[in-house]
Amino acid sequence: MSTPHARGVVVVTGGTSGVGRAAARAFADEGHPVVVLARGQDALDATEAELKDRQPECRAMRVDVTDRVAVDAAADRIEHEVGPIEVWVNSAMVTVMGDFEDVDPDDFDRVVAVVFGGTANGTRAALRCMRPRGRGRVVQVGSALAYRGIPLQSAYCAGKHAVQGLSDSLRSELLHQGSAITVSEVNLPAVNTPQFDMCRNLLDAAPQPVPPIFQPEVAADAILYAARTGERAVQVSFVTTRTVLADRIFPGALDRVLKETGYDGQQVERPVRDGDNLWEPLPGDHGCHGSFDDRARSLSAQELLRHTPLGAGARVAGVVGRRVGARILQRLV
Repeated sequence: MSTPHARGVVVVTGGTSGVGRAAARAFADEGHPVVVLARGQDALDATEAELKDRQPECRAMRVDVTDRVAVDAAADRIEHEVGPIEVWVNSAMVTVMGDFEDVDPDDFDRVVAVVFGGTANGTRAALRCMRPRGRGRVVQVGSALAYRGIPLQSAYCAGKHAVQGLSDSLRSELLHQGSAITVSEVNLPAVNTPQFDMCRNLLDAAPQPVPPIFQPEVAADAILYAARTGERAVQVSFVTTRTVLADRIFPGALDRVLKETGYDGQQVERPVRDGDNLWEPLPGDHGCHGSFDDRARSLSAQELLRHTPLGAGARVAGVVGRRVGARILQRLV
């Protein structure tokens, strides 16, 4: 990170699988002591061993992010045993695939509790640790589905919408307090993670991410970028940007498109696996990638643009535009 504390401690919830695992690897490769929080002991052991090969101070701790007391205790332990937390990445998630009315209400609540409640618990713990030092980055792993819900994942979409609202509120509060702590959202497209082999599935077919699909390392690169810059919102691909814009301009048309593509695009004819990780972790180490390596993209044009002079210029223009816009808005209200 481009801060004086370039090798500060990074916490990643849900860091044993998928995007969280890829982000943990990327931070460790940059020399950061990384602590991953997750539920499954097999995956925790494997992740810790892998990360220690990259950075020997890395740790893995068994925590369910829906348990606020456990999250707070983990944060205290990290600060005491590893060092000051500079970056906290909220990546833990679960989902249920099925129509809203077919999803058991307890399962629906569980998804929201992990996706939103877990993010709130992690954010609260991070702020408590960061506030006395007056610095830090909170990075929320968001989604295009935070802006535009789709069929068959109503609980997950609701949770991500809530994360977006929480993050908006926090930014204004932190600015009001004069705090240098930042809250970023990294909004993902479809990503090739093991969640589609581990989620609770009520469909007749196997679930899949809606194409185009990107590899977890693409998302991890965006998370590192958000941690370096503190940028408010990072859209991982033009697909995400297009989804956000389409919902703002043509929401009704998108409803009609998704009544078909939202179903067909999320199902694939392949064997349906038994078991899921909704309430309890599955045994074993499931790694970063899911079952769609042959279809997933390893590069995003939007990510490549960020690392060019043109991208840097666009960021500067965006900052200036937001500040001018804020001043105009203040005068109007």
